Amino acid sequence: MAGDQLEVLTALDLAKTQLYHFKAIVIAGMGFFTDAYDLFCISLITKLLGRIYYYEAGSDRPGSLPPNVAAAVNGVAFCGTLSGQLFFGWLGDKMGRKRVYGITLVIMVICSIGSGLSFGSSATGTMATLCFFRFWLGFGIGGDYPLSATIMSEYANKKTRGAFIAAVFSMQGFGILAGGIVAIVVSAAFNNVYHALPFAQDPRGSTVPQADYVWRIILMFGAVPAALTYYWRMKMPETARYTALVAKNAKLAAADMSKVLNVELVEEQEKVERITKKDNNSFGLFSKEFASRHGLHLLGTTSTWFLLDIAFYSQNLFQKDIFSAIGWIPKASTMSAIEEVFRIARAQTLIALCGTVPGYWFTVGLIDIIGRFTIQLMGFFFMTVFMLALAIPYNHWTHSHIGFVVMYGLTFFFANFGPNSTTFIVPAEIFPARLRSTCHGISAACGKAGAIIGSFGFLYAAQNQDSTKTDKGYPPGIGVRNSLFVLAVCNVLGFFFTFLVPESKGRSLEDLSGENEEGEQTRPPHVSVSV
Repeated sequence: MAGDQLEVLTALDLAKTQLYHFKAIVIAGMGFFTDAYDLFCISLITKLLGRIYYYEAGSDRPGSLPPNVAAAVNGVAFCGTLSGQLFFGWLGDKMGRKRVYGITLVIMVICSIGSGLSFGSSATGTMATLCFFRFWLGFGIGGDYPLSATIMSEYANKKTRGAFIAAVFSMQGFGILAGGIVAIVVSAAFNNVYHALPFAQDPRGSTVPQADYVWRIILMFGAVPAALTYYWRMKMPETARYTALVAKNAKLAAADMSKVLNVELVEEQEKVERITKKDNNSFGLFSKEFASRHGLHLLGTTSTWFLLDIAFYSQNLFQKDIFSAIGWIPKASTMSAIEEVFRIARAQTLIALCGTVPGYWFTVGLIDIIGRFTIQLMGFFFMTVFMLALAIPYNHWTHSHIGFVVMYGLTFFFANFGPNSTTFIVPAEIFPARLRSTCHGISAACGKAGAIIGSFGFLYAAQNQDSTKTDKGYPPGIGVRNSLFVLAVCNVLGFFFTFLVPESKGRSLEDLSGENEEGEQTRPPHVSVSV
């Protein structure tokens, strides 16, 4: 049974959708736009980096990044992101969401510019500098995950909270799309001015010196949306739930939300003191009480996000390799370096436009109607179905490019109208305010651990089983077809771990976390969901 509830929190739960909701979505969402742009644009330029810095004179193949360098360039940002999620998630619960929120943007701006200005007296030096800035860029991006989700969940009303958090996360789709569009525009412009012959006709001349500017411009553009958002982030008031339930300042919470909601709210300092002194509002993350109340929930959010990101990031980062394997992107020797960037970007933009972006917005429209649990189960199920549909008749798709793109796009659609959205939303709803950002950061960090496995592992696993057909420097792998089977198994496991995650649709955050319960209750009720 629910006990005390602060008037300011009740007002937030019952508030009609207002302008401040949309401002919060845009302010938090632009951070995610930047996050996605920065994380995924690297996949557009790795082949170009190989051509510029690792071409060997006399070779019959264009230059390519050595396996260790490719793994580092693709995966180092995820290592930074994992660290940032844990650190800033913890810091958000200790210092407040707002105070930490601007720091992450500053880091992203500096490191986006630094990535584009990477220097070195040798190829190794340049790649090492790039990896340094990409790690710290990821560190800033990591902080955005728990902070944006927590801020939006604590600002939203309970009726449309899922849609608001999903709308913030949906900006990731636009960030992926923007990365492709920027790469298309930049590569087309440079190709028009500095046109070069294909590698087969002019191995050295196919990579013009000006190609070095292409990847730098693409990376540095990520600083623009982050810089534009900084002022508005600093203008946002701290969330009332942090101010009242964690900082225990009822007066400031009421004053801030009175301005936001345009209503008079009474400060209730005595009630705040009474609520926060309850036993069920004082246990820590590593306590038996937390394990009893939220242990299975945390296992559910961490495991599903981990399994989802193995598949999701493998697909996103290595689209270019899959498209090349089935022949949708021509062989590298038939293109110049800049033309190859254009074709990779065009293919990834098409997938984002047709599958990725629509999936996010289906979630926004339906999550508060059919619920998080159902969407996540459905997403894992159909991702499994479509990955198996790609893998089983794999040789057929090498002759049916349109069919492959449709099926591949559907896996992205159900990832985003599915677990890629819900794994972000639910951890921001079901844990207590004093641990909410930390638990979201832990869940997200487990997701990034999956992304690291996907980004490093898929590089090797997707290599052809025939050693004569592998990329230079790589040992034979299990091939794209068998890799798709492995990703399908990850989705099946994610489907079953979803049963550990409670449904949070339509319930207040305090009800979900048990913060409003009377002291004698030992565990918040787990919502049963019929499917």
